[in-house]
Amino acid sequence: MERKIIKTGDGSVTIHLPEWDEQYHSKHGAVQEARHVFLKMGLHHFLDEHPKKQKIDILEIGFGTGLNAFLSLLEAEKLKRKIIYTGVEAFPVSSEEVASLNYPEAAGAINRAEDFKQLHQLEWEKEAQVTSAFTLEKQKKKFQEIEDVNSYDIIYFDAFGARVQPELWTEEIFQKMYRALKKEGVLVTYAAKGSVRRALIACGFVVAKLPGPPGKREMLRAVKN
Repeated sequence: MERKIIKTGDGSVTIHLPEWDEQYHSKHGAVQEARHVFLKMGLHHFLDEHPKKQKIDILEIGFGTGLNAFLSLLEAEKLKRKIIYTGVEAFPVSSEEVASLNYPEAAGAINRAEDFKQLHQLEWEKEAQVTSAFTLEKQKKKFQEIEDVNSYDIIYFDAFGARVQPELWTEEIFQKMYRALKKEGVLVTYAAKGSVRRALIACGFVVAKLPGPPGKREMLRAVKN
């Protein structure tokens, strides 16, 4: 499938798949979308609810370009918290694509470019300490293969959209997410479709519609009670 690097509305880039008319991040702004959906509505919300929590376990569904992991690495240091991050990805991006991603610059962290590069160079299936505040393990597998139980505080659900990959937005997948979360764990996603919301509720989540990032009216946050 053809893949193109395109610039988004905030100056950061993303990978566009013309055949699907789909991209890894919002065309309105990759960095601002990630900060809003995953950091503000996910990580910051969780810490507002659990202010004494010093170590946060995060699972990312769709490691992709590494943008969410990179921003979480930076945030761990700002928040003075430890983040143990697991990124699941069946089809890793190429080294040529990684070299074209301008996230350190776009995120105002050009001095951390080596950290971003390291996220992609680390071995798969092996936990590694990237900084004193951030540990990463990348797992190369399909989302259907996830079998974790009570393991994560937060899930960043960042799969390709239901329009092109509906099989990733089913009750079957969200039941796996529910099992993988700890009690009071949080799942956040850019999606807001009614079918996605209903599937989450059917699995036992308490679901809230929230204001979306620029260019998108709504998003979802789901909590395991």
